Amino acid sequence: MVLFSLILVLMIFTSLSMGYIHIPLMDIINILIEKIFGNFHFIENTNEIYLAVILDVRLPRILTCTAVGAALAVSGGLFQGILLNPLADPYTLGVSAGAAFGASIAILLNLSAAFVSVPAFAFTGACVTLFVVIFLSYSSKNPMSGLSSNNLILSGIIIGAILSAGISFLKFIANEQVSVIIFWLMGSFASKTWPDFFAVMIFLVIGLFISIFFARDLNLISLGAKSATSLGVDLKKVTLILLVTGSMLAAISVSVSGIIGFVGLLIPHMVRFVTGPDNRKLIPLSMLAGAFLLLMADTITRAVLPHEIPIGVLTALTGGPVFCWIFKKSRLK
Repeated sequence: MVLFSLILVLMIFTSLSMGYIHIPLMDIINILIEKIFGNFHFIENTNEIYLAVILDVRLPRILTCTAVGAALAVSGGLFQGILLNPLADPYTLGVSAGAAFGASIAILLNLSAAFVSVPAFAFTGACVTLFVVIFLSYSSKNPMSGLSSNNLILSGIIIGAILSAGISFLKFIANEQVSVIIFWLMGSFASKTWPDFFAVMIFLVIGLFISIFFARDLNLISLGAKSATSLGVDLKKVTLILLVTGSMLAAISVSVSGIIGFVGLLIPHMVRFVTGPDNRKLIPLSMLAGAFLLLMADTITRAVLPHEIPIGVLTALTGGPVFCWIFKKSRLK
């Protein structure tokens, strides 16, 4: 945990210094000290442009990016543990499709208020999708098996397909707004603000606390439903709580950044090489690794590439081949 945390902090400072305007490390440290402790002695000789770039542009974007990466990674770890499926990720239950549908509606209606329009509609769409999926998968005749992984995945696929068709229809009638919808669907951290960061951070702290609290139960669930029940796990309650927690983490992430694939799918796999299957170690380390890798990807697309491309495109182009290699390697064992 200490090593991963230090690497993440180093990546944050590196990202703060990189960009169209290169900012020296000591100026960054002085600005942050003034911001935290209110000691103006440290910024007397600091360029005012540096101050504005760090506090108003780069820092909220970077912190939002790390929070989203952490939330997606924790959500992916929860989904893979709940559904007992290594190919599960935060979007398995159609949460991303619900968020995309809600955001597309907000863009189509041309709602201009920043945080109360597109992110709010996206979050609402993701939440409604989750509850519809749970409703479809729940069986009143056999309530203990009603939230089985097969029922949940199948319900998610059905709802996701319906919502994808709905998004295609909204693109068809969007006219001049279609480019905005397409850009949002590809994911981006451009123009992120402090309210975006605090919104994701609140959900992340709550979700991490719940995940760690139920990590032991999640380990027992991996032994199978009968074994977990015999060892004292309330399977129905724990499954529902963790399912809602993982979906809410994915929902707030998608609502702020758009759709960013492969983070929740790939990070838990990579961390398992270090921690093993124990969720008490896997979840917190996945959080740090997800924050680091998504921030690194955002720094590359923002400060290294000649033109900024949507980060969802970059994560898909790099994460897809890496996951194919991991999957093929595991099949050869």
